[in-house]
Amino acid sequence: MDSLLLSAFKFEISLIQSAQVVAGSQRLHDGRDRNTPPSGQQLLGNGAFQECSGLEVEMDLQDYQEGGRNNGVIRRAGRAKFQPLVLKRGMFYEAGDGEQRANAELWQWMQDVIDGVRPIRRYDGIVYVKSSDNQVRATWAFERGLPAKIRGPELNGKTGELAIEELHIAHEGLRLLMPNGATA
Repeated sequence: MDSLLLSAFKFEISLIQSAQVVAGSQRLHDGRDRNTPPSGQQLLGNGAFQECSGLEVEMDLQDYQEGGRNNGVIRRAGRAKFQPLVLKRGMFYEAGDGEQRANAELWQWMQDVIDGVRPIRRYDGIVYVKSSDNQVRATWAFERGLPAKIRGPELNGKTGELAIEELHIAHEGLRLLMPNGATA
């Protein structure tokens, strides 16, 4: 049983530009269904982080008080609510000349939103949970993400850290992808 637990793991994330949503529809403009992992040509970046939270879905419940039924209420499913994805202590990087460098595209994405650049670019994302031997153990996908908060590192000349201390991504959908391509 102990061999099934991930004693040390890391998180990698890829951000891929979202397809356009057809107005008044839940179908994506590119015809991709929701069971297919995001893919595309416009990659914002790849990143690695030490902590990841916000992989949760909460369902609003509607209570219906049926007349004459005094021993309880009927509960109906409402809308799903998704918490922002929170990534801590990591960075987005780009490969080059045999080394990895910090990628400034994430900061530019946030600056474009702040500056009012329209339409706002949205990104789908894939979060890979990897074990200490670098094997993917779980994959989560989120849809139509927006940067909600970026916090840089505490600058200290002794440490020389370039990492993003905290990144919040608000999104419109989350699902766990199964190894064979089906969703949970």
